[in-house]
Amino acid sequence: MAASMACQAVARSLRGASASRLLLNKSKLSRVSSRRWLNLQEYQSKKLMQEGGVAVQRFYVADSAPDALEAAKKLNAKEIVLKAQILAGGRGKGMFDSGLKGGVHLTKDPAVVGELATKMLGYSLTTKQTPKEGVKVKTVMVAEALDITRETYFAILMDRACNGPVMVGSPQGGMDIEEVAASSPELIFKEVIDIFEGVRDDQALRMASNLGFKGPLERQAADQIKRLYDLFLKVDATQVEVNPLGETPEGQVVCFDAKINFDDNAEFRQKAIFAMDDMTESDPTETEAAKYDLKYIGLDGNIACFVNGAGLAMATCDIIDLHGGKPANFLDLGGGVQENQVYQAFKLLTADPKVEAILVNIFGGIVNCAIIANGITKACRELELKVPLVVRLEGTNVQEAKRILSESGLPITAADNLEDAAKKAVASIKK
Repeated sequence: MAASMACQAVARSLRGASASRLLLNKSKLSRVSSRRWLNLQEYQSKKLMQEGGVAVQRFYVADSAPDALEAAKKLNAKEIVLKAQILAGGRGKGMFDSGLKGGVHLTKDPAVVGELATKMLGYSLTTKQTPKEGVKVKTVMVAEALDITRETYFAILMDRACNGPVMVGSPQGGMDIEEVAASSPELIFKEVIDIFEGVRDDQALRMASNLGFKGPLERQAADQIKRLYDLFLKVDATQVEVNPLGETPEGQVVCFDAKINFDDNAEFRQKAIFAMDDMTESDPTETEAAKYDLKYIGLDGNIACFVNGAGLAMATCDIIDLHGGKPANFLDLGGGVQENQVYQAFKLLTADPKVEAILVNIFGGIVNCAIIANGITKACRELELKVPLVVRLEGTNVQEAKRILSESGLPITAADNLEDAAKKAVASIKK
């Protein structure tokens, strides 16, 4: 039960990343998600690839039905694909509250694009990855539909084991790469990239060959691989995943769908890219928390968790569950926290009507416990805290922090350790 709660906290904390990070160990391949706050729509990723010289389908973006119709006419394509733009997978099998089935449609008639757009734009699309009420569609992508003769998988990612970027590819694309790794591990190919040399010609050609490209297509695929690596570096990506990297009947190698993960630490030099972040689909509380460098994920319980460090936050969620309680959130203060962040964190926690108690669990390594204590007392007084508060502090300047709390005159329950804190938090609700 406790383990399942930790998994839930992790899974939901990683919800903002539609793309994942692949880690490789010999023939085994597994996927672990990285928490990423930057989410780009499909058309935005395609635009970045297009600007980097990567071959993608011709496309336009529209926010009205007339614009979608005009875009379809301008494409002058044999077949057109219309895609609703939301930050969730499973669009093709989704359902609009307009009654339209599917967020991805193929047609040869531009007029149909306009008709479909009227049933997409302004309506909510519900998929297996959206909330129950769905997500309102504000833009659609109108793209040239190309036939695919063969689909492959290709990705460039940062791999801790190799201390740098790695290329991963498989001739079996267009499907879940984990399934390929599980059923046919011999079809997963890996090339370690020297960060100083970049992707060498022989590496790109070898990967293209392993992906099954032959003749002139091998050279063309190798060129696309090198361009993708250039993009990977240019935008400070942690992963560029193309699935499928396809081959058309006309002899073209095209990146049909791509996911890009970005290094959040590079925001200072990637301002144009981070400015594209579409926060309208994010949870409002998570968005507000991010303004103060707080990592907040709402859960379904009634005990708010106020913790520094993702690992400690997961352990706190687990031990609350172990003692019969339910965490209301996953809130990570991180390191270098300031008094104002503590205050803002309390504002977020107390704004949740489900919260019946707050558990503060701080291990002060980088964090100064006295700063936390001052922030707690300020928040309790100014917000007129009405729910029970249990505090467990350990580490840097902890004795000063305990003095601040004990002399505050506030109804704060001190805890000796994490288990004691969890027991007291759960008991405070049952009183």
